[in-house]
Amino acid sequence: MRGFYGRLIDNHPLANIAFLLVLLGGIVTYLTLPRAQDPEINFNWVSIITTLPGASAEDVERELTGPLEDAIKQVKDIRFVSSSSRENVSSILVRFEELSEREFDKRVNDLRREIQNKASAELPADATDPEVLEITSSNGFPTAVLVLHGAAGEMLRAQAFALKKDLEGLAGVDEVIAAGFDDPELHVDFDPARLEAAGVSPIALSDGVGAWFRNTLAGRIRVQDREWLARLEGKTPDPEQLAQAAIVTSQGRVALDEVAAVSRGHERPAQLVSYNGEHAVMLSITKQARTNTLQLVERLQAFADARNVLLGPQGMRLTLVDDQTHATRNAISIMESNALFGLFAVLGMCWIFLGSRLALLVGLGVPFALAGTFIAVGMIGTTLNLTVLLGVVIALGMLVDDAVVIVESIYYRLQRGEPAREAVINGMAEVGLPVLSSVLTTIAAFLPLMLLPGILGDFMFIVPFVVTVGLLVSLLEAYWIMPTHILTLGLDSRRSRFQPWRERFTHSVRVKYARLLVGVMRRPKTGMAALVLVMAAAGGAIATGLVRMEFFAFDSMRLFYVNVDMPAGVTLERSLAEAERAARVVQRELPAAEVRAVTAYAGLKFTDTEPVYGDQYAQVLVSLLPREDDGRDTGEIIAALRPQIEALDGEARLSFLEMKGGPPTAKPISIKVKSDDYPQLRAAADALLAEVAKLPGAKDITDDDVPGRNEMRLLLNREKLARAGVGPHEVSRLLRLYGEGEVVATTRDAGEKIEVVVRARPEVFVDVTELLQRRVPLADGGHSVALGELVDYELRLSKGYIRHYQLTRAITVEADLDREAIDTVAANERLKAAWVELQPRFPDVALDFSGELEDIYESLDAMSRLFALGVGLIYLILAAQFRSYWQPVMILVTVPLAFTGVVLGLLVSGNPLSLYTLYGVIALTGIAVNSAIVLIDAANERREAGMSVQHAIIYAARRRVVPILITSTTTIGGLFSLAVGLGGKSLMWGPVAASIVWGLGFSTLLTLFAIPLVYRMAMQRGKV
Repeated sequence: MRGFYGRLIDNHPLANIAFLLVLLGGIVTYLTLPRAQDPEINFNWVSIITTLPGASAEDVERELTGPLEDAIKQVKDIRFVSSSSRENVSSILVRFEELSEREFDKRVNDLRREIQNKASAELPADATDPEVLEITSSNGFPTAVLVLHGAAGEMLRAQAFALKKDLEGLAGVDEVIAAGFDDPELHVDFDPARLEAAGVSPIALSDGVGAWFRNTLAGRIRVQDREWLARLEGKTPDPEQLAQAAIVTSQGRVALDEVAAVSRGHERPAQLVSYNGEHAVMLSITKQARTNTLQLVERLQAFADARNVLLGPQGMRLTLVDDQTHATRNAISIMESNALFGLFAVLGMCWIFLGSRLALLVGLGVPFALAGTFIAVGMIGTTLNLTVLLGVVIALGMLVDDAVVIVESIYYRLQRGEPAREAVINGMAEVGLPVLSSVLTTIAAFLPLMLLPGILGDFMFIVPFVVTVGLLVSLLEAYWIMPTHILTLGLDSRRSRFQPWRERFTHSVRVKYARLLVGVMRRPKTGMAALVLVMAAAGGAIATGLVRMEFFAFDSMRLFYVNVDMPAGVTLERSLAEAERAARVVQRELPAAEVRAVTAYAGLKFTDTEPVYGDQYAQVLVSLLPREDDGRDTGEIIAALRPQIEALDGEARLSFLEMKGGPPTAKPISIKVKSDDYPQLRAAADALLAEVAKLPGAKDITDDDVPGRNEMRLLLNREKLARAGVGPHEVSRLLRLYGEGEVVATTRDAGEKIEVVVRARPEVFVDVTELLQRRVPLADGGHSVALGELVDYELRLSKGYIRHYQLTRAITVEADLDREAIDTVAANERLKAAWVELQPRFPDVALDFSGELEDIYESLDAMSRLFALGVGLIYLILAAQFRSYWQPVMILVTVPLAFTGVVLGLLVSGNPLSLYTLYGVIALTGIAVNSAIVLIDAANERREAGMSVQHAIIYAARRRVVPILITSTTTIGGLFSLAVGLGGKSLMWGPVAASIVWGLGFSTLLTLFAIPLVYRMAMQRGKV
């Protein structure tokens, strides 16, 4: 084996060429990796959207949602189904279990097939085909938002269509969602009185328009020795040509323009948008997977600049109101700068303890390991995002640990006169196996984190992958490349001018440490008692709440929404007016240095999980400029704005939605109240809302059970219909024609689909029962009766929103929390306790505590199992190295010591205990044991040489204290910048780094005293 290794390190060209190839490959990969803030994740969510024009929420539930839910029941591996039925729209969200990509694709295909079969068999003919969409991190939230504003009417609409079409053709754009954009229509608005006077039935008029507006293809006709095509063309986008059509009746010919007005218009607006008081169309752009977010937004800005040259003369402008690329740039910049700080810190630590030449040789391994890591990242097809860079920063301090131990061993032999080649081979033989064990224990702690389930696991998978690859590449460099460089570059024992100081410094550290250690060893009971007391105090700080808990701590986006919820039945214009009032308050209260754009819109509201539609919903999108060093964060801006917004008088219910980065989670309080007994369901939801209001720090408390519009419900009267000789289908068609109209034909103009709609002339009624005065022609052709004489009716309040959760009627109660006042788990536990007392009043009601709490419990359960798996793997590796049952247990004492350090750090810094902190603790498990491995390995060597237990551990500790301090301080140095925010702060990743820094620093100090103490006590009892 030594012969093979000798030949390997003698082959300098092979090692140097490999070094250069990996370095160049890593640089090219890093520069070409697509940039994004978050990793590409398929959430295993599927959205199903179906529309039924003119339908109430109850109609949608019965005609669309119910049948589609029956179809979904046939699909396997579904975690939950949540549906909402609103006016015109059925929205179903299906979340699958954790599946492999292949299994998930299979289940989605099953879902599409079942949905399509059900749509063909049961859905009404007027319903649109269900739209099935997989939700990913790319399309779940818009990458950028453009607003076209200035002009109004057809000019604005036509330009918006052209822009939408061109944007969809840009590279990297997945979808363009337009709000405030209405499809064009040809309207045939008949006058009921004129129509009746002309003896024409509305049904005959509708059928006549449909007959005229038709292209008929006769096919080929033989003319001598040639063939011609014959076709009858009746379709035209020109309303004047259609107005010349004639309706033939028994009394003669009636021109269409005599009884109806034909005009070019657009469909009834579903949304209205306002930007700076001007009419607008909002274009939200989602990106394709693996698209470079920064480059895409640059293309969008360039597109807007180019189009504004043409739009300006028409009084319009295309404005990029939000893109969040500053957040992506800032996040990547923070991680890059922290990585740079960490690299200098690592090299600085190596210089202090080892000198410049050794620091250079060790430092060469860092770019090599990082380059190899980026090549691996590129091979798995991910983007350069925060999680990749977090893995880099975590690994940075550990990449030199193996090289430090190996180069120190080689240098030790060179100082004693061994030839360079023998020093390399003998030094590697001495420390190669312990170095391998140390690296494997660290990998053993990180590898199980790849198995973390749920969205959080998908989101953070890349971190342990990057750390693992980085450590393996660094191990390759330390075993092969670095020894070759030592032989190539030369490393002798010449003393630099700093070397005497360095030797005095390390000697002083060894002597002072040995004295302290001897003092502790003389009082073993006191030392153990102090150790146990410190760990107990850490546990007590967690149990008593001294350490604040905030399980999901995300960096806020520079974007938030003001929700404007209006009473049911209001018009779209009134909802927009209220949103514009709120927008004016935002523009007045916030300084220009903070606000980028304020856009108001109605008919649409974005929530944490899905958009909701309806005339009563409005929202203000507030896009903020990047935060300055002394500027306010998004939460502080909302807190300052809240009193002014809530002070607005009027019908609207106002609240805020703050957008945050990281994996998507529901609100801290998100409780599904479930029952098929609606009165009991509503009463239980009200009781629960009262309990939520009692929680300290509860804010933006809402539920999704909202009333709908006032409704006139008509029922056919069989006897009256029979006496009048009118069929039910005639009444149904007449009701539609007197309402929003019938679509009788379609055509296309300039690429746009145009529907021909026949309807009664729109007018505003004083009373809804005026509709019943519309005339229904009788079969004799000369008489008619009022619609009210053929039907019975009742006036009532319809449902505006009907929620199903797990196929059961539900009301969702949601609230945000002030994390300074109460954490998610404590708040939900209080509500569970309150529900125990309320439950007897509502026996048929069940609660489902999901939302953020569900994700917390899922992650905590998994983390406990993964922690146990990591410890088991570490124990297995240590048992293989030391050939002992008990010595690995002694080494694992460092794990609770590390957690004690984490708790101390949280107490000092005031940071909360989050899931990301726990993630850091698990990662710390593999790092913290390295010092103990080095210490106990050295003690075993001295015992084998004949020393007593006490002398062996003291001399081993004295000899190894400097390498332990080097490896620990390089790891801490690599993460210190991110932990304290020297290169910029991150709420998500800062706690991970801080937990490792505090835990490793504290555990290293305690390990230097606790491990010798435990070792002596265990060895003297003969347990190894």
